[in-house]
Formats: sequence, structure tokens, C-alpha cells
Amino acid sequence: MTDPMYDYFYGAEAEQFSFYRIPKVLFTEERFRNISAEAKVLYGLLLDRMSLSAKNGWLDKENRVYIIFTIEDIMTAMGCADQKAGKLLYELESKCRLIERKRQGLGKPNLIYVKNFITPSESRFLNRENHDSGKVKITDQEPLKSRSNNTENNNTDLSDTDSFLFTSFGEDHGRESKRSDAEQREQYRKLIMENISYDTLLIDLPYEQDILSEILELMVDTVCTTKPTIRISGDDKPSEVVKSQFLKLDSEHIRFVMEGLKENTTRIRNMRQYLLATLYNAPLTIGNYYRSLVSHDMSEGFI
Repeated sequence: MTDPMYDYFYGAEAEQFSFYRIPKVLFTEERFRNISAEAKVLYGLLLDRMSLSAKNGWLDKENRVYIIFTIEDIMTAMGCADQKAGKLLYELESKCRLIERKRQGLGKPNLIYVKNFITPSESRFLNRENHDSGKVKITDQEPLKSRSNNTENNNTDLSDTDSFLFTSFGEDHGRESKRSDAEQREQYRKLIMENISYDTLLIDLPYEQDILSEILELMVDTVCTTKPTIRISGDDKPSEVVKSQFLKLDSEHIRFVMEGLKENTTRIRNMRQYLLATLYNAPLTIGNYYRSLVSHDMSEGFI
């Protein structure tokens, strides 16, 4: 079979096709050096899907755009196997926090939140410039370099098609409180991920990434709650007590909880409440569990 002969582009022909857009900062900024080129390409595909979701009104209660892009979708789009698809999602979620997955349960696909590649401080700066530009006459353009033509900010990273990623300056000012809550939540997320060695768990348990992600989000939700009490196994316990218990958990506790899920043979009607109870009780029951295993092995002559 001979290779096809491709023709050249002539004149305006190059403008008649559709293209995926990958933000230039993913290749130029140091903070994105730790993710592969394939993961960056996948991010471009997810951004493209998010644009469609935004137009179709796929928004959650907090007005955040989400998409549904399954492992099978990634395999088809990227031409890769399921393990590779999972690895690329892991890179985007755990290495650079460019996406966040939310488990729906009951066999439904995960929701994916595609995160803004521009940090909040950069977004405020850009919005401030846009806000000022309509009011200020510029008589001397040389000192104001930030207003000059810059392909990195002007037409490439911040194109019109991506404008839904950013809020206006007035909206941004009104959301300072929510942003501070989000920043606090992110700090707790990082602390918990470090406590439980989350990245190591994802590598050691590659087929359990969804439930590990659900456990992480549940732990973050719990330590960030403003409710005075949290229900554990039918009892309302003081939130501070539960938060303290959750912040003591490490990777062995999570592995213990995962092992319990595997061994459980009964139907779990409320997974969230089940996980809350097992996570809370993990430090209290993990010792007895492993002691019983040792006793069993000794009685059977295995040790």
C-alpha cells in the first residue's frame, strides 16, 4: 500500500478546518514540566469537550462546568490502551491538578471538572487590565508593556473561544469569599494527600483509582465542613472530633479500608456513610484486624 500524497495549503484554505487548542503555557511554564506531552494533548481534548458542555448548560449547583469523558473515550481519542488512558488522567489530576474527577456511583461515569490553567492571581491581573483598558487613555505605550501585543496572552492562551474560563472583574471581586474557601479546601486536600501517600496508593492500586478519589474527596469534605456535628454509624459526633480523627489517617488505614471493601459481601446501600464509618473507625480497628489474621495463620500452621 502506497502512502497517500498530501497537497499543500493555498491561501485561506488553512482556516477552513477545526483544530484542538492546547494552551501554550503547558509547554512554556515550569509548573507544567512534570506532565507528559500526551497528557497535555488530552487536556486540549478535554478543554474542547468543556466548551461544548458549557454551551449545552452542563453546570453543577455552583455554576461550574463539568464534562463526561470516559476511559473508553480517551482510548478512542488518543489511540491507547486503558492503562495508558488511566495514567494520563492520573497525570492531569495528581501531578498538576488540571482536572478533578467526581464519582457518581451506581455504574454512572465520573464527572470531570477541567480546571483553569490560569491561576487565580493571574486571572485577577488579566481581568484588572481588561477592566482598566476601557477607561484609560494611553498616550505613551512604551512603559505599559503588559498592554502590548503578546501572542502568549493575546491570541493563543486567552482566545475568544476560551473566554468562558474567566470571570469579569466585578464577578471576581464578588467571589473572594468563595475563593478563600476554595484555597483552604485545596490546602487540606494537599495535606490529606501527603498524609495518606495518595500518589503512591494510585500507583500501587491502579484499578482502584475511582474509589481512592472518592475517599479523598470524602475526607476533604469532612475536614472542611462547617456543620457542628457529623453522623457516624447513626451517632452525631462533634465535627472537630471527626476532623481530628481523619487528619490522623495514613496510607495503611486507607489500605485497610480498601481491603474491607473487597471482603464485604453484603450490599452497601449508602457508600458515603459506610466510608465515613470505616474511615473514622480505622485507627481503632486496624490493630485487632491484623492480630486476628496473624492468629488465624498461626492456628492454620502458616506461620
